[in-house]
Amino acid sequence: MKAIVWTKYGPPDVLQLKEVEKPVPKDNEVLIKVHAATVTAGDCEMRSLKFPIWLSLPMRIYTGLRIPKRITILGMELAGEIESVGKDVKLFKEGDQVFAATGFSMGTYAEYKCLPEEPKEMEGLLAIKPANMTYEEAAAVPTGGLNALHFLRKGNIQSGQKILINGAGGSIGTFAVQLAKYFGAEVTGVDSTGKLDMLRSIGADQVIDYTQEDFTKSGRTYDVIFDIVGKSSFSGCIRSLKKEGIYLSANPGLSQMVRGQWTSMASSKKVIVETASYKTEDLIFLKELIEAGKIKAVIDRRYPLEQIAKAHRYVDKGHKKGNVVITLEHNKKPNKTLRLPI
Repeated sequence: MKAIVWTKYGPPDVLQLKEVEKPVPKDNEVLIKVHAATVTAGDCEMRSLKFPIWLSLPMRIYTGLRIPKRITILGMELAGEIESVGKDVKLFKEGDQVFAATGFSMGTYAEYKCLPEEPKEMEGLLAIKPANMTYEEAAAVPTGGLNALHFLRKGNIQSGQKILINGAGGSIGTFAVQLAKYFGAEVTGVDSTGKLDMLRSIGADQVIDYTQEDFTKSGRTYDVIFDIVGKSSFSGCIRSLKKEGIYLSANPGLSQMVRGQWTSMASSKKVIVETASYKTEDLIFLKELIEAGKIKAVIDRRYPLEQIAKAHRYVDKGHKKGNVVITLEHNKKPNKTLRLPI
């Protein structure tokens, strides 16, 4: 099968299209023919190993000190069709159209991917895709949607509350805007100039162009601030919260983690800094909202698998609106054959 093989850390050109061995599902696994995947900021961070200092070494130890070893194919989410199932699989059958987050196993930049029927959290999760979505749209849901849902639930979003979403125009942010509106909040989205119209189109009540205005200096306060990008002043964000407001940080630095603990202990304001956990029931919840027309995926650009390096270069710029999708065709074959773990 075709796959994008990751053999060293570095720029997008380290990703190479190769022919690798097609995986065979275990007794508790399904084999998915991948029709669409995505390029996330997390994929790009993994590829280049550009993480905060406190996280970089653990990630290198996990994937391989000098070169990637544990993971050879990147990609965190997919949509496709189940081609075959292991003998113990009960929940899925051949022909089911599914979407999935693959967790730390990654591996979606390939024509096929095996996943357990009921994966553990670190292995991702799997569900029948929304009936009213294409494969490309469905592939763009799991990572952004699940992260947004996790943090908004942590923030206990209530109807009538005011929430500011910093980094609202990305894959997590676009779902956060829509989910916060679904929960009844008044939403302010913060991002760059070119994303503001899109944010209005998905429900943002107010938008702020961070290139023109620093929201932490406006004097306005919010019940919840969901900071996805982690580039604004921490103290400014805390000042912008109401008396018992909640600051949600999806991308904290070490300083923010320490200061966040102190703020939560020393004031009426609460700081939540953590990694999102994924649950199958949450993916099904998103599916139901999509089928009810409450939320949708925002897709900026689409690239064929063969142009994966170009897609990574675009995501590296940090300007994507929503999601960048990778499409797969199952009739072209590259030249070189490698035998790699999937």
